[in-house]
Amino acid sequence: QVQLVESGGGLVQPGGSLRLSCAASGSGFSIYAMGWYRQAQGKERELVARKTNSGSTNYGASVKGRFTISRDNAKNTVYLQMNSLKPEDTAVYYCNAAASYSGRLDEYWGQGTQFIVSS
Repeated sequence: QVQLVESGGGLVQPGGSLRLSCAASGSGFSIYAMGWYRQAQGKERELVARKTNSGSTNYGASVKGRFTISRDNAKNTVYLQMNSLKPEDTAVYYCNAAASYSGRLDEYWGQGTQFIVSS
């Protein structure tokens, strides 16, 4: 099994910055991609950013130019640097990993971390 543990979150003012971290743990797995999704109250979960092992990166349209995803493959960790935060970035942010375990490729999710952008 793969466990994802997020850290970061809290309260930040508009225009501020924040960094989220997510570490994958377990044994016998191989990660192919890691990323972040978010779900605001009353809305569907949406892609924030995702990065594959080969370096291919996708960003959600609303965060392009403001958020940066990075990975430390050796540590099975993904980071999300968020700048120029807006109130509409308020959401629960979920870490996601595409990983193979016992020969099966699955999507794994963290428990989510909440942060609020508000003055």
